[in-house]
Order: sequence, then structure tokens, then C-alpha cells
Amino acid sequence: MAEETTFRNIMGNYPTGVTVVTANTPEGEPVGLTVNSFTSVSMNPKLISWAIDKNVSTHDVFVKQQHFAVHTLAHDQGDVCMLFATKGTDRFSQVQWSPSANNVPVIDGYSGLLECKVYDTIEAGDHTIIIGEVIQAVDNETAPLLYHKRTFGPVPEEFYK
Repeated sequence: MAEETTFRNIMGNYPTGVTVVTANTPEGEPVGLTVNSFTSVSMNPKLISWAIDKNVSTHDVFVKQQHFAVHTLAHDQGDVCMLFATKGTDRFSQVQWSPSANNVPVIDGYSGLLECKVYDTIEAGDHTIIIGEVIQAVDNETAPLLYHKRTFGPVPEEFYK
């Protein structure tokens, strides 16, 4: 069995994009969190997945909601990444955002936006995998924010040449 430290080091050395996932509580309050466990699942239908720790305070909100939005963060949104990864703060008072047509909170400045309806949830160890069917997609065609070895930054320019 892999040691926890070794497992963390290997996973931390795997670069990923950075997303913020948002939804509303049953009372209509916006919630969101930084997520790097995000991937595409299927093209037909258009499905994505992400995982949420069962100990996160908003776990039940995300598992029970019908709609959510995945924001792929732009290269200059490191502050948004950190804000939505920080506990105990009013995140939405510190960003510009507006509700979508499906009343999902949408944060300004993203690189890409995938608005989804919940397709399925799967219990997986100490996380729940949420699969969403994409109902709207917006591409702002900006460089994304990447996460690698517990830090984040832009995609190197040579990848755009």
C-alpha cells in the first residue's frame, strides 16, 4: 500500500488546471470552492466530473443541488483560487459575480465556464464524485491557471506558439 506522503507527492507533481465550482444553498445563498479534481467524462452527452471531500461544510449543498457552475480560472485569477480555498470567509462579497439564467452564481473573469445539471453522484472513499451534464459553455479564450506542487501560475507562453 502506498504511503500517504508518497501518494501526496506524486499527485502534487501532476499539474492540473484550477477551477472554482459554485452553486446555491436551498435558501438561495451562493457557495463555492476551489477544485482541481476536475475532468471531462463524455462528449455525448457532454459530461464532466469533480470530487468534493465529504468533510467540506458545503458537501451536502453540492450533492443535493440540481445545477452548478465550473469556472476554469484565468491565468490572472490566483487571488480567486486562494479566496475560494480559504475557510471562514464571505467569498462572494470579495468578487464580482452574477446569477446565470439557471440562477447559478457566475464569477467574472473566468477562462471558461461550464454550467451543469447534476447527472449522477458516486461515493468514493472520503469524497463524493459529482458528474454534471453541461447545459451551457462559455469560452473566453484566455490562458488558464495551473496548479503544480502546491503552487499555481499561468501556462508558459511557449505553449501558445
